[in-house]
Amino acid sequence: MLHILFVCTGNTCRSPMAKAIYAKKSEEYGIRSIFSSAALGFCSSNGVSANAVKVCNEIDVDISDHVPRIIREHDIDVTDIFVVMTMDHARTLMTVGVPQSKIYILGGGIPDPYGSDLVTYRRCRKSIENAIDQFCHILLKMQDEKKRAESKENE
Repeated sequence: MLHILFVCTGNTCRSPMAKAIYAKKSEEYGIRSIFSSAALGFCSSNGVSANAVKVCNEIDVDISDHVPRIIREHDIDVTDIFVVMTMDHARTLMTVGVPQSKIYILGGGIPDPYGSDLVTYRRCRKSIENAIDQFCHILLKMQDEKKRAESKENE
């Protein structure tokens, strides 16, 4: 099964929102995977951003119980796709040995809303929603290609 890790700087806004939105959409699309989220940098002990919780609740996605965490070596070993929010996140992962082929920059880049108002968080959430839809379509295409390859092997 595919292991996906959503990654941002602090694991308090973007990656928890992306993970939760992916959870909802992957179920709608019928995509089976194991997924989580983590921070590349400092992790706040204050939990997920209140504005991130509010804007996710608006689309019936609950991230209120999310506990921010830092990426671990184990994550690097087991993850098939690292879904990052910026090119800087991608570069950081590559410096610790993650191949570029395992990194996907969500939506071409999602700006950090941390500390901003609800309007900015809503804009961020909407960008994540659209980008997760695109990502799910890519995963579906990958699943179809894998199925075709497996059926050719079985012929």
